[in-house]
Amino acid sequence: MGENQQPPLKLKEIWAIRVRLQLSKRLRELALFNLAIDSKLRGCDLVQLRVRDVSHGNAIMPRAIILQQKTRRPVQFEITEPTRDALSAWIASANLKGDDYLFPSRLHDSPHITTRQYWRIVNGWVSSIGLDPSAYGTHSLRRTKATLIYRRTKNLRAVQILLGHSKLESTVRYLGIEVDDALEISEQTEI
Repeated sequence: MGENQQPPLKLKEIWAIRVRLQLSKRLRELALFNLAIDSKLRGCDLVQLRVRDVSHGNAIMPRAIILQQKTRRPVQFEITEPTRDALSAWIASANLKGDDYLFPSRLHDSPHITTRQYWRIVNGWVSSIGLDPSAYGTHSLRRTKATLIYRRTKNLRAVQILLGHSKLESTVRYLGIEVDDALEISEQTEI
């Protein structure tokens, strides 16, 4: 991995956090965690999502598309059934409407949670399962599903699209793909 890159979570770590959030009935955090993993969004985009970005009427959509703040390019993502269930429960319990921010701030000076608040929440999650919070962060969540997809498929182009990267080199760097791995893929690709 590149220098200062936050590692992705492993499957067992995802489930450990998810189970803790479910058992403690932390609906907002479960919805935030699941959506962060599914969407692969940067923290700045995740915290600014509105209810209407993920729902149509009272139904959570199986896919959503948003314009990324950093690149101004659209990115589409799947919303898995467990995430749709978590979002539905959160939206109902918080009585949120279409124009409301999905994760409103409890502080009066911000309409939605800030990226700093999100970072603190992520630190709490990783600490709760015994990981070093200084090694992990919000980008760990963005990187998690992308890394799992890449390891399963070795399809860099698919991961590039899912992350909304304009350059394949960015995706290679982002995933921290080793040179040997990249060469192996290259050798298997006939031109």
